Amino acid sequence: MTSIELVRKIVRRLGKLKLLVLVTGLVGGAAMYIYAKKKPVIYTAKASVFPLTASTENSATSTLISTLTGNDAPKSFSQEASINIVELATSRSTREAVAMERIPQLGNRRIAEVLVENTYGDKKKLTDTVLRAVGAEIIKNGMTAKINKNGILEITFSSTDKDIISPISYVLIDKISQFYKDLKVKKARFDYDFTVRKLDSLQQVLDEYDRQAIHMANTTLFVPEEKIEYTIPKENLINDKGRVVRQRDAAANNREEALWRWQKVTPIIETLDKPDPPFEEKRTSGSIYAIIGFIMGCVLGIFLLISDILYKYVNAEINNAVFGDEKAQLEKEAASVTSTTA
Repeated sequence: MTSIELVRKIVRRLGKLKLLVLVTGLVGGAAMYIYAKKKPVIYTAKASVFPLTASTENSATSTLISTLTGNDAPKSFSQEASINIVELATSRSTREAVAMERIPQLGNRRIAEVLVENTYGDKKKLTDTVLRAVGAEIIKNGMTAKINKNGILEITFSSTDKDIISPISYVLIDKISQFYKDLKVKKARFDYDFTVRKLDSLQQVLDEYDRQAIHMANTTLFVPEEKIEYTIPKENLINDKGRVVRQRDAAANNREEALWRWQKVTPIIETLDKPDPPFEEKRTSGSIYAIIGFIMGCVLGIFLLISDILYKYVNAEINNAVFGDEKAQLEKEAASVTSTTA
């Protein structure tokens, strides 16, 4: 059977059974439509978080003062080089802390317990370690954090349970804010402690120079013949002490500056867009799924209807490929025997 004959058979078969193909397409479309409608709606809450410093100056004055004094002006999250707020927001420590938090609105249960029950439908008792890990992973799949072009942190949290989105989002923002504040305070305290240790170290060096100077002052050399008395020169010691004194004064200024920074470093985290209703809703499009199901049903119906024709054609082609040479050889031998006999 040639390819043209194959196409003709397929067309004739489909022409006779086109109604059956249409029915399989409709069944497939209806099945996919029902599947799409049964998929739960995903609700998403969005929040914008912005850090405020303790300064009440406007931006222009603040920029001028920072230029003249060398102090840091209020910064957005994207300008903060010491702390990557996005990595902090999506870190495992933050997510685990959120997962183990209890929420009064949810029956004083842990967030991880509610998420595990909603995701897996499992209410069995889990250990704290497993609960913490599973809850953190579910939060990771449902949240996003990014910095927009204005340097503001945008946090979204999605879930199929509309009642848990706001409470979890608020806990998430609180944990991120608290961790951010703790890191800022820890960094400022570390800077202050470093300046104090450096100042103490320089003071010990100055004390050692003073002891050497006193020892040299108390050491007198004599020339007995001429009865001349003189002391050991201390110019190098005085120069070294002067250099260390300047370093100590600079360290003292740095200590005062570090203390001042420590006093004002704690930022105020302000939530601009709160994660409250109405939420963004993501519904599965039933019409798109129905069209896809209709096409898949028609294709499946066509394949089933012409499968026997395709099978016979493929089988004939295989037999021809495998046994065609042997058959041609036998026909050639038979022709030669006939011609000899004649």
